[in-house]
Amino acid sequence: MSVNTVAHLNFHGEAREALEFYQSVFGGEINIVTYGDFGMPKELPDAGKVVFGQVVGANGFRVMAYDVPGQDASTGPAPTTRREKGMTVTTEKFFLSVRGETIEEVGAIWDKLSAAATVIEAFGPAQWAPAFGMLTDRFGITWILDVAAAY
Repeated sequence: MSVNTVAHLNFHGEAREALEFYQSVFGGEINIVTYGDFGMPKELPDAGKVVFGQVVGANGFRVMAYDVPGQDASTGPAPTTRREKGMTVTTEKFFLSVRGETIEEVGAIWDKLSAAATVIEAFGPAQWAPAFGMLTDRFGITWILDVAAAY
């Protein structure tokens, strides 16, 4: 038996835009199905929203996403994350982590993913890795990017 874990992101009307952005960053194939494709009458407000979407890259990247029906904006306070005295302080329940083998490989992903993002820690050398960086993208998802250390 084989099991894997895939992040499934919940959006409020931004799933298509987020999936298209992640495909532009990581490459791969995108698959988007709307509520309308599943039979919701096209005249209803949620019909064009994503009920199932994913990006699958040949490099191993995979993420899934959908739009929460009936909601166009998140509710509640926005989670916060910051670096303080070398530690990560956060109210978020999860981060997405991307690890690669070379600084060039991960740096290229960082350059694309950081467009319109809030940088929490700039991508660069770290005590535990040849390079590390942390950001919250324009969709509110916090990413950790690092280069695997040779042990």
